[in-house]
Amino acid sequence: MLGSSGHTVSLPNAIAKMTFTPKTPAFEKAIKDSRNLKEKPDNDELLELYSLFKQGSQDPPFSEATKPGMFDLTGKAKYNAWQKIADEGMTYQQAQEKYVKLVNSLKEKYGFDG
Repeated sequence: MLGSSGHTVSLPNAIAKMTFTPKTPAFEKAIKDSRNLKEKPDNDELLELYSLFKQGSQDPPFSEATKPGMFDLTGKAKYNAWQKIADEGMTYQQAQEKYVKLVNSLKEKYGFDG
């Protein structure tokens, strides 16, 4: 890559390896809608939202995710929820579809300010 001075500039390996997972408009809308629920979902629902979001966005892919530390109980719960659907072989497209459906059901259950 050429910098503004015309010299070659190399990108860090992490940036060079980046891949971008396309997000459907419905998935993008559901992400925004999930932030405007009138009440906070319960912990199981939050873990499902998290795991579907992470699998749907692939940022980073599960195989590149850092495993949380021993005392990070919340991080471990999130990681394990995501690992479960990753191990099931759920694609990012399937995760995005399930995320949208889950958010829509949560909007009905908890109300929505949108």
